[in-house]
Amino acid sequence: MAQLFRPGANTIARIIMIAIVVLPFAGFGLAYAMRKAPYSTDQGYTLDQPVPFSHKHHVGDLGIDCRYCHTGVEDSRWAGLPPTSTCMTCHSRIWTNAKLLAPVRESFAHNTPIHWSKVHKLADYVYFDHSIHVAKGVPCSACHGPVHQMALMNQNAPLTMGWCLDCHRNPGPRLAPKAAEFNTAWTPADAPLGAARAYLANRHIQVSHLTDCSVCHR
Repeated sequence: MAQLFRPGANTIARIIMIAIVVLPFAGFGLAYAMRKAPYSTDQGYTLDQPVPFSHKHHVGDLGIDCRYCHTGVEDSRWAGLPPTSTCMTCHSRIWTNAKLLAPVRESFAHNTPIHWSKVHKLADYVYFDHSIHVAKGVPCSACHGPVHQMALMNQNAPLTMGWCLDCHRNPGPRLAPKAAEFNTAWTPADAPLGAARAYLANRHIQVSHLTDCSVCHR
């Protein structure tokens, strides 16, 4: 009687059966990993800007406070970008003819804003308010990283829902004392032991409600 299947047919059948079970899970795992990868979240990437503004120089070297340029950070949803007149406070006297500052001079002369590329972008369905985070003691560095070391601004954190929830579930260790909120070099390691609980109490933070859907989705 002729043999219908070759000797290796059983092996091939086993491989196919295993693949049917394994491949969907592998595909799901790959998709999940890609969704969290910097390629998808833009973490660590820099964008082309009309002027190569260096936070390393302005913040790290010169010590300019974040609020000098981002004037809305304490009382508005948006930190805001400075008008060109703020830039010209200094650059009408220094680096006045620098080629890389030509867009700044042109903006000031024609009273037209500079169109910066937004680095930190959240989905349209996410509500975020800078002022409440600052009021509760969240330092700039918690989200934006060591800005004072960035020659060109990049997105330091993944800004994913999971990343936000990690902080909302346990914000205490990430909160800074009032004097350090705008110190971009501050890290949680600088906080004294046991300070986290005191920060929560002093700022009346109720952790149990920070993960309510309505906090971020309104």
